[in-house]
Amino acid sequence: MSKKNRTGIVYSTDPDFEYQNDQSDEPDTLAPAQQDLRLWLERKGGGKVATVVKGFVGTTADLEALTKQLKGVCGTGGAAKEGEVIIQGDHRDKVLAWLQNKGYKAKKAGG
Repeated sequence: MSKKNRTGIVYSTDPDFEYQNDQSDEPDTLAPAQQDLRLWLERKGGGKVATVVKGFVGTTADLEALTKQLKGVCGTGGAAKEGEVIIQGDHRDKVLAWLQNKGYKAKKAGG
């Protein structure tokens, strides 16, 4: 147990006591106008392509909500992994138009 998690508690006689960490590791979600998103086209094995949205700053819950909305817009599957939104297929134009319509700062990048 690291010392930074103790928050002033030295000892407890309660056997079920757990230190509470008030700080979360996730950053607060930035407003759409402050997000700087990049859309990439990545090719996976077997000739499959995926649209990847990189640069989202926010909580995991907000990233998953954005992923769900983009999957609905594109009518396809996808996932939120490691801070990125992955949408199956080449849907960069649809995703870009939707993000910009919602006030996000986004542009195509890479492949």
